[in-house]
Amino acid sequence: MPLPALRSLPALLPGVLVSAAALGVALAVNAAVPAVSAAVVAVVLGAALAGFGGAGRRLLPGLRFVSRPVLRAAVVLLGLQVSVPQILGLGWQTVVVVVVATGVTFAVTPVAGRRLGVPPGASLLVATGVAVCGAAAIAAMHDSAGTEDDEAAAALAVVVLYGTGALLAIPLAASWLGLSPSQLAVWTGAAVHEVAQVAAIGAATGVLTTAVTVKLGRVLLLAPLVALVSYTGSHATPGRRLQDAHAGRVGLPAGPPVRPARAPRGKAGRVAGVPLFVAGFVVMACVRGTGMVPDGVVAVAGQAANILLAAAMFGLGTGIDVRRLLRGGRTVLLGGIATGLVGGVSLAGVLLLV
Repeated sequence: MPLPALRSLPALLPGVLVSAAALGVALAVNAAVPAVSAAVVAVVLGAALAGFGGAGRRLLPGLRFVSRPVLRAAVVLLGLQVSVPQILGLGWQTVVVVVVATGVTFAVTPVAGRRLGVPPGASLLVATGVAVCGAAAIAAMHDSAGTEDDEAAAALAVVVLYGTGALLAIPLAASWLGLSPSQLAVWTGAAVHEVAQVAAIGAATGVLTTAVTVKLGRVLLLAPLVALVSYTGSHATPGRRLQDAHAGRVGLPAGPPVRPARAPRGKAGRVAGVPLFVAGFVVMACVRGTGMVPDGVVAVAGQAANILLAAAMFGLGTGIDVRRLLRGGRTVLLGGIATGLVGGVSLAGVLLLV
């Protein structure tokens, strides 16, 4: 290990150790209630720690580490979970349903957010989380676009709220509509927010494999959507946001304002305007598509991605102002609109094509 890295370890250690402890709790809750992802539990724990004043400046270097490099590693590993041949094997009809439902939701939600007076960053994150894959998508877009930590927390709350409702609503609606098992599988994968929520519905209704495969088709769309937003514009860096949030809580001056500016293409962790971790996600998905990656490696990579993502979400959570979050009723309404969009468009596609 290089000498500078060794010198930074003592500063990182307190925040990393606290994150590890929170991660253990989050994983235990997820093991007891699989429909609740460890990432969501972790961000709640981080916000609770911040709310009680426990996230002091000694923890900041380690928290900043888990909320940025660790997050990016998680997104890269997530790419190994996506098998393009399996997704294409579902048929062009399913691919059309997924692409159209995701695209319409991602495009229309920010427009609705502007009409409701929701901040652009929160609208973007709600659109990403609902349209793509919940917490992982929110975290990746948050890191790339430079949105506020409170906006990310609000988007996560939306995903948890409406995704939990979907656990009951989707099976009941499918029964009332008389959907076939294949139609239910496609609708579940194309409409429900979190992979864990899709898996819970799929396991309860006997369509687990197909539903999760459809959901991973939405995960694959994370890379082009993040790349598109990253290429067209960026905001203040997450590192500065987290630092300023903690500075305010412990009585330190916040850092100087950061002007929104596009990073030079091909520099500052980007390739032709695309974040390196997004490029890594694409590379991993391509590697998985070759069929040369053993199933055991894919399984381990998936578990590692979930663990790293949960740790990163804890770091993000410690920068949240809970009082501000509780005033975000319009964001919750926007989440309902976005959920209705992705559910309605995907259902229409299922009834017409599947």
